[in-house]
Amino acid sequence: MLRTVVALAIPGLAPFEFGVLCEVFGIDRTAMGGPEFDFRIATAEPGPVRTSLGFDIVVEQDLSVAAEADLIAVSARSIGPVDERYLEVIRAAEARGAWVLSVCSGSFVLGESGILDGRRSATHWMYADEMQRAYPSTIVDAEVLFVEDRGVITGAGTAAGIDACLHLVRRELGAAAATVIARRMVVPPQRDGGQSQYIAPPPLEADDSPFSRLTEWMLDHLDQELTVDELAHQAHMSSRTFSRRFRAEQGVSPAAWLNRQRTLRAQQLLEQTQESVDEIARLCGFGTAAVLRHHFLRTLHTTPRDYRRTFGAHAVGAGERSHAS
Repeated sequence: MLRTVVALAIPGLAPFEFGVLCEVFGIDRTAMGGPEFDFRIATAEPGPVRTSLGFDIVVEQDLSVAAEADLIAVSARSIGPVDERYLEVIRAAEARGAWVLSVCSGSFVLGESGILDGRRSATHWMYADEMQRAYPSTIVDAEVLFVEDRGVITGAGTAAGIDACLHLVRRELGAAAATVIARRMVVPPQRDGGQSQYIAPPPLEADDSPFSRLTEWMLDHLDQELTVDELAHQAHMSSRTFSRRFRAEQGVSPAAWLNRQRTLRAQQLLEQTQESVDEIARLCGFGTAAVLRHHFLRTLHTTPRDYRRTFGAHAVGAGERSHAS
């Protein structure tokens, strides 16, 4: 279970990306039905820590608080030498089976520690070639938002760092917990697509654009069969224009977007209700339990029943880890 989170304040840290870790893991959201983490910030030499923008943050705790953390998180930072003490903390966390997560160029710190050797990884597309040259024993994927490989998660850019953090919350605590955090941050609970998607408007963000209104309508009608022709009619476009513009703005096809949102809805219903799997499949628009099972196996690597057994409100030991390379 993900309870104790330690963010490493390494000199040269990027304030915004460090703030992502603080925002996701450092705020008590129990009043909204969300999680609360034992969140700590640690550095090798307590006191002022210089950021990449030239100002200091004051950190009071040393690295000893990281010894039993469930997650060690590293933000983006200026690329360069890293104090061996931080690398030892990361190696120890990986060795004991704790999660390790990096945001953007924080992946270089993980690479320097050696824990990415033999693993896939991600970083900001601007640094992907440099990282691959520096750490040839990892396989850097410049196209994805984040990579999870055997307990180590590496995120791409800033927004992808949010995706990576929410992915971890979803894996450990379920879709409902991740959705509460996402709603508070006003970001989509889960995005499809690659790093190019950072330029697209978040699919669940409320504004006055035709696609924002349409995606809200689609979410209200997930239980129905939504064809491209019907969606194009709702958007007042031809089917061909609609498909092209939807993919350009959302990063995926209408069908892929619908399948992801239906899967998320099914996760929430499996967690929060006692409806049968057949009924949940109908409510989410998958039609049958067999189709729902197919999508769960393909995207979550588990079955609906096993997911409910792990994350349902009645489950014993909910949130136990299930890694996927």
